[in-house]
Amino acid sequence: MKTIRLTVGQAVVRFLKNQYVECDGVENPFFAGCLGIFGHGIVAGVGEGLMENPDFRYYMTRNEQASVHIAIAYAKMKNRLQTFACISSIGPGATNMVTGAACATINRIPVLIIPGDIFARRNVAPVLQQLESASTQDISVNDCFKPVSKYWDRINRQEQLITSLPEVMRVLTSPSETGAVTLAIPQDVQAEAYDFPEELFRKRTWKIARPRPDREIAKEAAGLIRSSKKPVIIAGGGVIYSQATDALKAFVDLTGIPVAETFAGKGSLPFNHPSNLGAVGATGTPGANEITGEADLVIGIGTRYSDFTTASKTAFQNPGVKFININIADFDSFKHSALPMTADARVCLEELLVLLDGYHAQTEYTDRIADLNRRWDEQVSDFYKVTGSCPVTQGEVVGAVNEAAGPRDVVLCAAGSLPGDLHKLWRTTDPKGFHLEYGYSTMGYEVAAGIGAKMACPDREIFVMVGDGNYLMMNNELVTSIQEGIKFIIILLNNNGYGSIGALSESVGSQRFGTKYRYRDEKTGLLTGETLPVDFAGNARSLGANVIEAHDISSLKSAIEEAKKQTVTTVITIETDLYKGIPGYAWWEVAVSEVAEIETVKKAFEVYTENKKKQRYFL
Repeated sequence: MKTIRLTVGQAVVRFLKNQYVECDGVENPFFAGCLGIFGHGIVAGVGEGLMENPDFRYYMTRNEQASVHIAIAYAKMKNRLQTFACISSIGPGATNMVTGAACATINRIPVLIIPGDIFARRNVAPVLQQLESASTQDISVNDCFKPVSKYWDRINRQEQLITSLPEVMRVLTSPSETGAVTLAIPQDVQAEAYDFPEELFRKRTWKIARPRPDREIAKEAAGLIRSSKKPVIIAGGGVIYSQATDALKAFVDLTGIPVAETFAGKGSLPFNHPSNLGAVGATGTPGANEITGEADLVIGIGTRYSDFTTASKTAFQNPGVKFININIADFDSFKHSALPMTADARVCLEELLVLLDGYHAQTEYTDRIADLNRRWDEQVSDFYKVTGSCPVTQGEVVGAVNEAAGPRDVVLCAAGSLPGDLHKLWRTTDPKGFHLEYGYSTMGYEVAAGIGAKMACPDREIFVMVGDGNYLMMNNELVTSIQEGIKFIIILLNNNGYGSIGALSESVGSQRFGTKYRYRDEKTGLLTGETLPVDFAGNARSLGANVIEAHDISSLKSAIEEAKKQTVTTVITIETDLYKGIPGYAWWEVAVSEVAEIETVKKAFEVYTENKKKQRYFL
C-alpha cells in the first residue's frame, strides 16, 4: 500500500477537498471551502494545511458562531448538496460554535465543525483555555458538542483519522441523518505526521440515493387517500430539499388535494396556486388552519411536525383524523402514529400518483380551497397597503420588500416577530425564495446567513429582513461581506424593543415586562424610562456598509431600488410601530403562571387552561 507522509492537519484538508456528491447524475464538490478564525489550537495544524491548499478557500469570519450560520445558509440554498467546514481554537472559539451546531442539527443541515482541542499527551495541562475536571482527564469543552451533533469524534492518534473521516462524510451526506458533525482534533495531534494511505485522498463521490416507498404501504396510502373526504398536505422542508416541488404540483393538479406550508416548506407551491392554503399552524393563514382543523387525512411531506406546525397539538381537531407521513427519516415518518412512508419525497409522490389514477377530491371541496386562497391574497394586499402613518407598520415594510423583489429573489430571516408575518404574508413564487431559519429560531443568524445565501446564489438578490434585537445580537459579519465583496441588502426594522417577545409577554399577562429598549427609571427601578438612542445607521456605516435611512414607505421603496444598484452590502434602516402587528395568530403553548397577584396574568391563565383542552394525542 502506497503511503504519503502528512500532518493530521494537512491530511484533513487534503481529504475534504477530494469529497464530491452526486444527485440525479449531477456531481459537485461537497465542500465550498473553510470558514473560521485562527486560534492557538488550530493555526499550526489545519491552518497550515489550508495555507498549502489555496484551492480549498479559507474565509476569515469575525465570530465562530457566525461561521456556522454562513455554512448553514449556504447548505440550505444548495439543498444540502454542498457546505463548508468551520474551524476554531480550543476554548471560547469552540464553544462559540455550539449554538451554530444546534441550529444545523435541529434544521437537518450539514455542517462540519473542526474545533481545536487540548493536548492529547496531557503533560503540559492545564493549557490556556482548558476546562479542568477533578473526575476525569478525558474531557474538554468540545464535549459540549455531543448532544447537538449528529456525529462526534475526537482524534487522539493520527491513524484514527483514517477511519473517522469516512464516517464524517457518511453522516454529512445522509438525507436522513445529516446535521452538525464535530471532529475535535487536539492541537498537538494536528501537527504530528503519519504515513497515511494514498487511497484515503483519492476523489470520492458520495451518491445521494432516492429511496422508494414500500409497495404495500404505498397501496395502503392510496386507499386512505381515496376514502378520505377532506385530505390536506402539510408541505415541509423535505419537499424542497428533495427537489420535489414539480412533483408536488403535478400531484396537486391531478388530485386536487390542498397544500399548507410550514416555515421550511414555504415555496413548495407558488403562492397563487389555487390549491395553496399558505402558512400552517401557529403562524398560519385562516384558511390553512380552518382546513387542517377539519381534515380527516393529513399527508405530511418532509415535515417534523414542530409545535408551530401543529399549533401545540391543537391544529388537527377531526376526531377521526389519520396521518400519512412521507419522510426520508424513520424518526419523522412514524410521528402521530402515521402510516409511515419512509422514502424520498419526489419518487414517493410520483409513485403515489400512479396508484391514484382517476382520483380527484370532491369539487365542492376544491372550490372552497380556491376561494380561501383568493380571499387570503386579498387580505395580504390589505396588509400591504400604505397607511401613511409613522412609524410604519411591519406589514407595510414586508409589502414594500415583497413588491420590490424579483421572482427568484430571496427573503431571509430567523427570529422575532418578522418570521411569523413573513410566513403569513410573503408571496413566494420560487422554491428557494423564502429562507427562514425557524427550527432553532436563532437570534443573530440573519446577517451572517445573508453571506452564505449570496455565496450559494450570486445571481439572486438576497433581502435580509432583521429586527433591531437580532441585528444587535450579531452584526459583525458585515465586515466579512465587505472584505469578500459579497453584496446583499439588509432591511433593518427598528421598533425599539423585542417585538415578538413583547407580544408574547402580553399574551401571558406579563405586560411586555423587560422587552423595550428603555433607560431605567430611577423612581420605579424598572426599564420604563426614555427610549435608548441607538444609532443603527451609524453602527452599520462604521462596519463598512453602505447605509440608507428610510423614514416612510415611499423612501423605503426608493432605498431598495438604490440598494439594488450598489456593489456593496447596503443596510436600510426604518422605524416600525412596536404595537401594530398582523392579527389572527393561532394558539401556541407558552406556560402561564398558575398563581399570580397580577390580574392580567390570572386572566391569561384562564385562556391558557381553555386552550389546553383542545390539545390531542395521536395514538
